[in-house]
Amino acid sequence: MPTNSSNTTLSNKQLTTVADFYQYLDGLFDLDDTDSDTLFASGYMRGFLSLVATEFGDENQLVSADLVKAVTQKAMQAKAELSPQDYAIVSNFWLEIQKKFVL
Repeated sequence: MPTNSSNTTLSNKQLTTVADFYQYLDGLFDLDDTDSDTLFASGYMRGFLSLVATEFGDENQLVSADLVKAVTQKAMQAKAELSPQDYAIVSNFWLEIQKKFVL
């Protein structure tokens, strides 16, 4: 099975700035094999990051531990508005993304 070079590049990309995170999320929509759960979670987390990032600076700011913590808190607050399954999808996506951050 051939490897999609865009997918490989995207999966190995480390994220240092908020702009990198936005580019990563945008790239998910360009991949043919991105499932609907991932797209849902990416949109949800983009909203949280956008909301929180404005409190810390602009999109060129470095991703910091404080920024990640604040986004995590927003995501945890969303538990009440999501079904248990959707909350698990969003939480798992966020945990995976955090592995890509260079703090």
